[in-house]
Amino acid sequence: MDTTDIAGRRTLPERTRDTLRRLTTERDAWLSTAHPDHGPHQVPLWFLWDGRAVWMCTGATSVTARNVRAEPRVRLALPDAFDVVLVQGEAECFTDQEVPGPAAEAFAGKFGWDPRGEEGHFLYLRVTPRTVRAWRGVPELRGRVVMRDGKWLERQPSSTIPPRTPDGR
Repeated sequence: MDTTDIAGRRTLPERTRDTLRRLTTERDAWLSTAHPDHGPHQVPLWFLWDGRAVWMCTGATSVTARNVRAEPRVRLALPDAFDVVLVQGEAECFTDQEVPGPAAEAFAGKFGWDPRGEEGHFLYLRVTPRTVRAWRGVPELRGRVVMRDGKWLERQPSSTIPPRTPDGR
């Protein structure tokens, strides 16, 4: 697709549908955390979308775990630089003994790996999205927010879509 072609822009319902499909079907996301004293940290992790939140798992003593405990605000990015999905939210921590059973079982079912059965301790992270942005190339930079304040947007605010001139600009 030509990234300068405005006709290629998806509608808000199409972006939301595509974003939810990717959250449901994809396996990996980049998780960005930060520590007040040590700065940013980014790591790829498997994830599970349960329809309301993203579940991830990391070692209980990892840098990621330490950062989330100190600063629960996180960002997730699906690994595609053209079909971008960015999730900003707050992470809650659950030890492998505290994690809700349905979440741990769904995670194990998706990946064929159950951290609760491992020798070391793991920390489950539930990231509740506050803002989700989705865009494909330049035509979709405007109006890229599909979730705001934890709620999926129903329609694009009129102020974010510029009127088109007869020549398409």
